[in-house]
This record gives sequence, C-alpha cells and structure tokens, in this order.
Amino acid sequence: MRILVVNPNTTASMTRKIGVAAQRAAAPGTQIVAINPAHGPASIEGYYDEALSLAGLLQSVRHAQDFDAVVVACFDDTGLDALRCLTDKPVVGIGEAAYRVAAMLCNKFSVVTTLARSVPALEHNLRRYGMQHQCQRVRSSEVAVLDLEDAQPDALNKIRDEIALALRDDRAEAIVLGCAGMADLAHSMSEEFGVPVLDGLACAVALCEGMVRLGVRTSRRGGYAPPPAAKLELAA
Repeated sequence: MRILVVNPNTTASMTRKIGVAAQRAAAPGTQIVAINPAHGPASIEGYYDEALSLAGLLQSVRHAQDFDAVVVACFDDTGLDALRCLTDKPVVGIGEAAYRVAAMLCNKFSVVTTLARSVPALEHNLRRYGMQHQCQRVRSSEVAVLDLEDAQPDALNKIRDEIALALRDDRAEAIVLGCAGMADLAHSMSEEFGVPVLDGLACAVALCEGMVRLGVRTSRRGGYAPPPAAKLELAA
C-alpha cells in the first residue's frame, strides 16, 4: 500500500518531519510518500494562507504517481473537498481524522493548536463535521507552526500549559493536537497527562489504511464528481 502524504505548505524540512512521523504510524508494508508544493506559503496559519496554498496543493497531488490514498497533512484540512473531486482514492484530512477518532474515545475533547488566527478555521470545520458539541474548546498555544520544527523548550511548555488548562477548565477527557508539526508530541504528552492525546497524522494514516483494505473509494456522484477536463487543464 502506498499513501501520499501532502504537506500543503512549501517548507521541505517540515515535510520530511511529517513523512517520518507518518511512516512511524503506518503498518508494516505501507509506504509513505511525503510531498509538498513547489509554490505557496511557508506555513498555513489561517484563512489567507489556506487560500494561497490551494493551487500548488492541487497541482502536486494531480501530478503524483501511483498512490492508494491521500493524507492532507494540515490540520485546517486545506483543500480537502477539492482533492476528493480530483481523485476517487480515499482522501483524509488530519483534522477530521483526529476529531472522529477522539469522538470514539471520550465524551468531550479540546484542541490545542498554534496561533489564535488559526482557531476560527478549526471551529468552522468542527461545525461542518457536526462535532462542535463534543469539542469543548479550541485553544491557541501561540506557538507558530515553524517554531515546532526544533521542539524548543519554550514552545513545548506553552503547549503543555494549554493541555493542563484544557483538562482543568474545559474538563476535557482527551486532547487533540491541532498541527501536523506536533505529531511527535502525542505519545509523550499522553503519558504525562494520563489521557488520550491524539496526533491527527497518525489517525489519518490509520484511517487511510483501513479504507484501502476495505476497497472503498470516494463517490463520483454529487459534490465529489470529477471536474470537467477543461477545468483540469486550467489548473495544470
């Protein structure tokens, strides 16, 4: 099985980190191929960055070869619906994956993400997925996406502090880490706080593997019908 993991931003070092984390989460025999667009924002932190990334994201997946499923490795689930129009292979966003797995592990959870300007986009997605009642709060740690690359103590402490507040004030029973750059923190934070701490990247890889084994594909009817060939050429 070959899973394409696409980082919608252009920071290659983050793509490599995401690829390593995804491969670690994958089952034996699953090959992870991590890619990012050549053009677009260096990080995605809010609505403007999302819009700026879409053309490069669609191009990078359209021109990818030989994959069985796609993971969108941005917690905003950037371009998720458009990519489901582009291919009938399963396409899973790490945000949606984490929310749905959390919902099966607890009654209520909180999200700890990066910057405050990212919060409204995540809240919008929670409403769209019908999961706003289980999510107690989306919390910003005020740690920029690119600051997660080196796991600086100050950044880790800010994330740790928000988890502690979520457990105390939100009465959350599980924590969802709201950024692909936090993927390598889930296990240690779960052990430290004694609750499930979920990394959406691992959740998305596992869900993709399950759908591929089930032999299911994205519907070609209705909203996920493929675009006309002429429109595909416009995005080439």
